[in-house]
This record gives sequence, C-alpha cells and structure tokens, in this order.
Amino acid sequence: MREIIITCALTGSIHTPSMSPYLPVTADEITAAGIRAAEAGAAILHLHARDPETGRPSADPAHFRAFLPLLKQGCDAVLNLSTGGSAVMSLEQRLAAPKEAAPEMASLNMGTMNFALYPMAERITDWRHDWEKPFLEGSDDLVFKNTPRDIARILTELGQERGARFEFECYDLSHLYMLRHFADRGLIRAPYFIQFVFGVLGGMGADPENLTHMVRIADKLFGGDYMFSVLAAGRHQMPMAAMAAAMGGHVRVGLEDSLMIARGQLARSNAEQVEKVRGIVEALGREVASPQQARELLRLKGAARTAF
Repeated sequence: MREIIITCALTGSIHTPSMSPYLPVTADEITAAGIRAAEAGAAILHLHARDPETGRPSADPAHFRAFLPLLKQGCDAVLNLSTGGSAVMSLEQRLAAPKEAAPEMASLNMGTMNFALYPMAERITDWRHDWEKPFLEGSDDLVFKNTPRDIARILTELGQERGARFEFECYDLSHLYMLRHFADRGLIRAPYFIQFVFGVLGGMGADPENLTHMVRIADKLFGGDYMFSVLAAGRHQMPMAAMAAAMGGHVRVGLEDSLMIARGQLARSNAEQVEKVRGIVEALGREVASPQQARELLRLKGAARTAF
C-alpha cells in the first residue's frame, strides 16, 4: 500500500504534567495540538481528555465536549476516542464519553494486562500535582481490565449500535487471537485496523523481531483483511515507525506515546513528531494519506454521522 495513515495520540493517560510542559491538558491546548498535528499530516487524532485544573486523566464527557466540536470545526482529521481511558477507570467511566459522542472511530485494547508505569516516577523530582507520584508508583499493582465480556460490550455499544470502527490495540500476541475470536463471532467486520503496541511494561517489548512475528501471525489469522499500524513507547517511537513504514504498515506518534523528539530533547508539540515521522515515511516512498483517504481505507461512517 502506497498510502500511509499517520495517527497522532495527543495526550493519553500515561504521562503526567510534571514530565513535560508541552503535554496538552486543557481543552484549548488539546484543540490547538490536534489542529496543528492534522495540518502536519495526521489523518487520525487519537483522543483522551484531562481535568483542566489538575491535568489528571478524565472520563468526564464534559471534558470531551469541551474540545470535540472545536476539533471537528478546526480540521478534517478522523477523531478517534479512546475506550481505554486510564487503567484506574471503570468500564462504565471509560465508555461514557464515546457512547455520548458516537465517534467515527474508537480505540479498543484487546485484552486484560499488567500496565506498569512506576519506573517513570524515578525520573521526576519536582511534582506539579499531588496525584502524580502516587499514581505512577501504585502502578506496580495495576491491571488494565478488558475481559472478553468487556470487549463484547464495547463492540456492541459503540460498533454495532453507534457505527464506530476500531483501532484494535494489540499489546501482545494473544491479543491477535482474541481479535480473531471476535471476528469469528461476527461482532466485527473487515478491514481490521490493528495497532501493534510496543514498549509498555506489561506488554511486548520494542524488538524488531516482535514486529515481524506479529505481522506473520496477523497474516495467518486475517489474510488480506487487515491493515497494521505501529506505535512504540519512548525512545523506540521513530525507529519502530520507520520499520513499520518500510514493511507497508501505518504509523502512530504523539505525546501519549513519547514525550521526546530526539535523545534528551523534549518534543515541543505533537505536530513536531508528525512532521518528523512524515519526513521518514516520505523518504521511504510512502504517500501520506489524507483524512478522506483514511476514511475510505477504513470504511468509516463519516464525520457528519457523529453526535458532536
């Protein structure tokens, strides 16, 4: 495939405000970051919300409503809402905003897993908010829960009832088999957009051989009915993106996945990462997909059919 879809994950729920002054927190910051990332070449914006006062990850639909219409007005990118939210949120909380918004696209983690963030706490000495350090340190006993029952509910309530398509986040080989299970149950239909996730402690490591093996197994399980994208945490972001692009896959960048633009250098914006990965993939002969091309490739329902 010549066209390559760039996804940009703007803020996420992993990094905390003390880690970077450039992490978008308020609705205005998230809106501006998304519009700039779209202008730089991101066809999809992967979205979380935060409490504007504390910077804490938020599941409150009001916090999503504060930026979703503004992003829709300000750019043509596909707005992809997380159903993962944060590992400390209940499923009810995680689904509240996506169910209200009925987006074109939503992310879906394909399994329950350890989600260990605690090594990050060792690198911070000055904390802006009192919740940050306990949140990170407590993740040595943190499980992100997405059971088969949870996944079936998300597929039903967002997919079948609201017409969303999914970014299937696979952190491990077993997640591919879980995805095949739900395809066999008839709860999802091709083409499947699979996001291979590398470098999160609790999931698979960012090793090149893991990517080649995931592609090999996905080929076996899904044949020509899927497309893959790659995100890699931290310093692995750009090398793994380059490998994915060379293999014919798609890529995801953004401050949710890495706060850096180079070794020892904080990225000043999401757009800076999009611009960098765009240069990499175009040098490999790939053509950056527009939002409309992404909609056609992924068979999305279109922005006009969302509820915001």
